[in-house]
Amino acid sequence: MQETPRPHTDLGQMALACAACGLAYPLQDLAWRCARCGGVLDLTGFTAAMPDPVVLKDRPPTLWRYAEALPVGDPGGVSMGEGMTPLVSAPHDVPVMLKVDYLMPTGSFKDRGAVLLVALARALGVSQMVADSSGNAGTAIAAYAARAGIACDVYVPGATSPGKVAQLRAYGATVHVVDGSREDTAAAAAVAADQPGVFYASHVYNPFFLHGTKTYVFEAWEQLGGRLPETMVLPVGNGTLVLGCYLGCRELLAQGLIGRPPAIVAVQAEGCAPLARAAALGLASPVDVPSGGTIAEGIAIARPARGAQILAAVAETGGSIVTVNDDQIRAAHADLALAGLYVEPTAAVCWAALRAGLAGNPAAPGGHGPEASALAPLCGSGLKSKPPGADG
Repeated sequence: MQETPRPHTDLGQMALACAACGLAYPLQDLAWRCARCGGVLDLTGFTAAMPDPVVLKDRPPTLWRYAEALPVGDPGGVSMGEGMTPLVSAPHDVPVMLKVDYLMPTGSFKDRGAVLLVALARALGVSQMVADSSGNAGTAIAAYAARAGIACDVYVPGATSPGKVAQLRAYGATVHVVDGSREDTAAAAAVAADQPGVFYASHVYNPFFLHGTKTYVFEAWEQLGGRLPETMVLPVGNGTLVLGCYLGCRELLAQGLIGRPPAIVAVQAEGCAPLARAAALGLASPVDVPSGGTIAEGIAIARPARGAQILAAVAETGGSIVTVNDDQIRAAHADLALAGLYVEPTAAVCWAALRAGLAGNPAAPGGHGPEASALAPLCGSGLKSKPPGADG
C-alpha cells in the first residue's frame, strides 16, 4: 500500500529575502525582486527534511514523494504525476547516465518547478499569473495554471518555436509575442508582473521554482542506490537546473545522505556564453554578451539574473563552465536521435560537451578513465522544436 506524502502547508513561517541587501517580503506580498535594490529573492524560513528511504519505497513515483523537502504541497488536482523520469545509458557504451526529463507531462524538465509555482499561487489564492519564457517554462506554467483554474499570460520572444507557441495557446494561455531579444521579453513581462494582485510565475526570480528542480537530484540519488555520480553535467542559461541541483545536493549533504556533492559542469552555447566568459576571467558576475547567436534557444540568456549565484555554486562544487558550438550541438543531437533519444537542440548541449571531452567523458581525450561516472539530463522534447538544421 502506497503512503500518501504529508504536504508542507505552513507558508506563514516563510518569506522571500533579498540575496543582496537582506530585505524580507512576506509571500503574500507577491514580491518578485527587491524593491529597494533590485536584487533577486531567496526563500527563508523553510528547512527541508528528506524522508527516510524506508518510507520512500512505499510512496508514489512522483516528485511529491519528497513532500517534507518541498516548501509547498500539491493542493490537489494540479499534479500530473510529474517526476521520477527514467535513467538510460548513454550511446556508445560510455559510462554516463542520461536522465530523460523530456518525458515530463509537458515535455520538459520545467514541469518540476512549474508545478510548485502553481501550487504556491493556488495556496496564496491568486487569480492571475504572468510568465515569460523562450518556450518550455511558459508551456509548463500554462499547463499547470490551466489545471488550477488560474488565468495565465505568457510573454515569449518572436523567435520562439511555433510548436511551443501552439502548445501555450492550447493550454488556454494568453500569449504575448515580443519582437526583440529574450531580455526584451523579460522586460515586457516585468511591467505586467508589477500590476497589483498579479503573481509573477518566474522560473528565474521565484525561488520556489528551484525547490522544484532540486527533485532532479533527489530522484537520481534514489535511482543510483543512495549515491550521486562524481560529475553532474547540466545546461545553463538562466541556471534554474544548476541552482536547483546545487540546492538539492546541499540538502542531501546536510542530512548526511551523501559524502560530498558532485562537481557541476555547466554547459553554455558558444554563441551566448556570459557565464563561461566570466568564469574564464575569474569574475564573480556574468560579462555582457550579445543576445541569441545559437540554435540552443533555451539557454540563449545574455544577462542571467542569478548569474552571480550560478558562478558561485559551480565554483563551490569544484566544477567548471564550458561551451560548445552549434556544429557540436547538431552532431550531438543527431547522435542522440540514432540512440532513440529525440531532443530539442538545447537538450543536446550536455551530450555535445561529453562527446568533446569537456566534461570528463571517459571515452574522449581528457576523460578521467573507466571508473569515471557522470549524469546529464535530456531536458526537452524534440517534438516541439525546430530541427537544428532548420536554421541553416
